[in-house]
Formats: sequence, C-alpha cells, structure tokens
Amino acid sequence: MTTGHEWNGIKELNTPVPKAVWFFLIVTALFSFGYWILMPAWPTGKTYTRGLLGNDEKEIVTRRVDAAVDARSAWTQQIAASSYDRIMADPGLMAHVREDGHRLFGDNCAACHGMDATGNPGFPDLTDRDWLWGGTPDAIAHTIAVGVNSPASKETRVSQMMAFGKDGILDNDAVLAVGDYVKSLSDPAMRVERAESVAKGKEIFAANCVICHGDQGRGSLEVGAPDLTDQTWLYGGSTALIYTTVYGGRQGEMPAWEHRLDPVDRKILTLYLLDKGGKR
Repeated sequence: MTTGHEWNGIKELNTPVPKAVWFFLIVTALFSFGYWILMPAWPTGKTYTRGLLGNDEKEIVTRRVDAAVDARSAWTQQIAASSYDRIMADPGLMAHVREDGHRLFGDNCAACHGMDATGNPGFPDLTDRDWLWGGTPDAIAHTIAVGVNSPASKETRVSQMMAFGKDGILDNDAVLAVGDYVKSLSDPAMRVERAESVAKGKEIFAANCVICHGDQGRGSLEVGAPDLTDQTWLYGGSTALIYTTVYGGRQGEMPAWEHRLDPVDRKILTLYLLDKGGKR
C-alpha cells in the first residue's frame, strides 16, 4: 500500500499507525481528561479549577510545616524557659541544640565564619576562647541580636580601627614602627631583631592606641578591640598585614539578627557557639 507518491523511484508507503501507539494516545488523553476533572488544573483568572478531589499542595505543605513546628515546640519551649547553664547540663536538649544550631548556623552564619565556625580573614574564629565582645552567654546573645556596625539596629555594637596612615594621623615611619611594636607583643624575637623600631613604636602606641587596646595591648571587650598579645589575628598577623591594618584602618560589619531570627533561634545559636567554643 502506497500513498501514490513517488520520487526518483522511491515510493511512500501508506503504513497504518501501530495499534500500540493508538492505545497509548487514547490512555494519555483519558488520563489527561480525568486529571483535569479530579485535580487542580486550569487557571481562571485570579484562581484556578480546584478539581473534584479538592487537592491543594499549598494546604498540604502548610499542614506539614505546622506539624513540624508543633513537634519542634516540644523542646523549644524548654529552651526558651530554661537558663543557659541548665540547658547545657541537659544532654537531651543539647542534642537538639547541636542539630538545630548546625542548621541555623549553616543557613545564616557560615557564609562569613565558615561551616566549621573557625572563621575567615576579617571574620573571627568562633571556636576559640578569644572573643572581641565577650564570651558569656549574654554577651554572645547580644552580639547576635544587634550585630556590629549594623545599620539595621539602633543598639548595634560600634567598632572601628582608625586609618592612621591614610588619614595622615601618623607618617609612614611611625606606622612601620608601631606595626613592629604590635608584632613584638606576640613575637618576642621582634624585640631583638628590631629593637630600635619597637622602642619607637611603643611610644607611638602609648600615645595613640592604648585608649582602645589598653596599656598592655590586651584589648577591650567594651569596644571590641582585639587582644594584640596572643596569636589570634582577625586580618592576619604578618608584618605586612599589620602595617595594612594600621595604615588603612578596619571596620568590619556583622548583620543584626534581631529582625531575622526569633529569640529562641538566637538562643539556640548562642548555645551552639558556647558548645563549640566554650566560655571566657
């Protein structure tokens, strides 16, 4: 059987459509028609056809979320009502804190502090005991809530390292000298290798830096000034990086989470960090 068409001796066959193809086409059409009737399908302007089964994925998701919130509230209520010490002494609650805190930290904090909370250049390590604003539960909770230099909170913690070189407060030689002195606070070898510069830098430090970092360079929790005598550095502790910090200044920023996370979630994050880093 041909269609009657022929091209250069090539004939076009008039082969019937296989019955299996007709079968699946008919089944597909019937399934589609049944789905249109039973399930939400057709838009009708501001709404859509609901279907005879009344299936609503939004309602299903809402019910599941509400069920999850109810299940979570069984222990979050205890978190909200209990003291930090009591929660940390309760293995059951701390298991929830570690699991949920890991999720909260990953969703909100890991982009800056790293998934393991050990920090990145310019973002502090939260697993050690070296806290810029204090490592007590209340201090950590307050920092999480109001942030640092955050425009979103009127009560934000405010901290800024002045640009002593860039703003012309100190000349280049003075910046180099005070950098050597700062380096010597955690590296005693500098006091021998660059004794003259360190001595000069000590005088400059006393005149310009002690108001924030203290006479001994141990920092201040009240203004977020770091301890310069240990081996923990926010932007790096090499001579070159210390020079960059003194010359150009620093002003980091941490978001205020009081408008993004509820009090229970902020408390869980506080407990999570206390569990990872300990108190100071």
